[in-house]
Amino acid sequence: MANNKTSERLQRFRSEKAVAHRLKRKRFESLQRTGSSEGDGPVMSACVDCGWGRLIFAQTFDDAGELVSALREEAPDHRDIAVYVADPHVLLAEAPQEIFLDPSHTFRLDLSTYRSGRRQPRGFFVRRLTSEADARAVNRIYAARGMVQVRPDFFWSNRDSRAITYLVAEDEATGEVIGTVTGIDHMRAFSDPEQGTSLWCLAVDPQARHAGIGETLVRRLGEHFKARGAAFMDLSVLHDNEQAIALYEKLGFRRIPAFSVKRKNSINERLFASPLEAYDALNPYARLIVDEARRRGVHVEITDAEGGFFRLSNGGRSVHCRESLSELTSGVAMSICDDKAVTRRVVERARLIVPEQMTAGDDEAALQTFLDRHGRVVVKPARGEQGRAVAVGLATLDEVRAAIKAAREVCDRVLIEACFEGEDLRLVVIDFKLVAAAIRRPPHVIGDGRSTVRQLIETLSRRRAAATGGESTIPIDSETERCLSLSDLTLDDVLEEGRDVVVRKAANLHTGGSIHDVTAIVHPRLVEAAIKAARAIDIPVVGIDFMVKSPTDPDYVFIEANERPGLANHEPQPTAERFLDLLFPLSGHRAARNALGKM
Repeated sequence: MANNKTSERLQRFRSEKAVAHRLKRKRFESLQRTGSSEGDGPVMSACVDCGWGRLIFAQTFDDAGELVSALREEAPDHRDIAVYVADPHVLLAEAPQEIFLDPSHTFRLDLSTYRSGRRQPRGFFVRRLTSEADARAVNRIYAARGMVQVRPDFFWSNRDSRAITYLVAEDEATGEVIGTVTGIDHMRAFSDPEQGTSLWCLAVDPQARHAGIGETLVRRLGEHFKARGAAFMDLSVLHDNEQAIALYEKLGFRRIPAFSVKRKNSINERLFASPLEAYDALNPYARLIVDEARRRGVHVEITDAEGGFFRLSNGGRSVHCRESLSELTSGVAMSICDDKAVTRRVVERARLIVPEQMTAGDDEAALQTFLDRHGRVVVKPARGEQGRAVAVGLATLDEVRAAIKAAREVCDRVLIEACFEGEDLRLVVIDFKLVAAAIRRPPHVIGDGRSTVRQLIETLSRRRAAATGGESTIPIDSETERCLSLSDLTLDDVLEEGRDVVVRKAANLHTGGSIHDVTAIVHPRLVEAAIKAARAIDIPVVGIDFMVKSPTDPDYVFIEANERPGLANHEPQPTAERFLDLLFPLSGHRAARNALGKM
């Protein structure tokens, strides 16, 4: 018995000693000053330009004053970060009005003990950034995630850099870049004696349909640095980003006491300034506009966060808005857009191409004749939004009857239109100029050979909700079941690996659709038709929906006009900027350029 107690005490002592050693190691790692400026030792005052800003390695600076001077050299529209700051309280005392302590945690992955994951990515692969097209795709993802963009030529000019590594995830089916991560090799950047590395700018396309993209990018970067002989890989993550922290801890990262300091600027404002009251309750569409207004110095008053209402004021002018709908849109224009039958008549008189349409009634013979003439039809409520009760591609009278019944729960009057095969194109027109164009695609899942269709839909729906702040989810309802039946599937069937199935025909974003920017390639005739529709309705901000064979083809059929288009869906296009230009022409960068005679 005595031997057992002695053994327990010895084990407890060893455990406490090990914990004390780990705490001591954590306290000092990466915080001590590095090297000297003489000989072949570590580089002093080391900085790495990452395109979005510089990483300033604080442990290579002689004193706090020198480090503050480096932060003051931050370029316009960039975000520099001083990392591994040993005494942040001393640094902040040097310039308390100019700099702030970043509210992020630093996590470290010990590469000597790291083991690669056994799970192989499905439907995508990770590779090095290799082209300017890759660089543009990375910027598109940055914009969609609210991150600072980088000049594409910067990526390209640094593609062979020994200090910077760019990895991208590519969709095997489409060839689209759907994720990215940047790695910094500290040894090659400033001869770091600790042989450290760091991970930055992990971002996944919010429209991506595959699971595990972020995890795979982190693992590949860690494996890359481990093969180079690096000792560890660090990263910085906001303290309240619970989802990301959970991923990093799962991969074996542990938190270390390292701190970062940034300069106060408009990009970092939300990290150091008091937030607007009720700001967090705004949806992404309202938040995008509010953020742009605050960047310009336009006063913001949130009047009803849950509804997306806010008032913008600048230079004696005040405009009340609900997301992208403002007082500049007349009640008449809003009424035209609100009733899809009226919208169709207005744009038809402006000589746009519209589908044949009828109103659902009690005359089943007329309904059958309409169905026979067109083969497939669309059923939708005359008034409604966000794709509710819209059924696409109906081919039988029974399907049409069921869709009419569902649509009448949204609006008493139900419309039936000829169905045109093709892609759903949204064109955002602000001040009668095209600002963005995007193809909207319906939600679809890819089988893994293990999960049921229901499980795949639920997983994709959670990812879409997380990527859109809860704005996009995939309903599991009779319309979903109808679409699956077209592929001889039910919700409880296990989908074989690699099989791609569309689960809803409508491409509306609120019901799980995805959006893909085509502004650079959209055909001029489509642009002309969208602007003509906006002028016919006489509406200053509108989303015009066409069905098209291709965004590069001039053929189209008008579908509807949305008086409150979601501007947050169209990054990297400057939708919020053009909206603020419309409301307050003398605000922002454009006014400054005009004042200087630069157009």
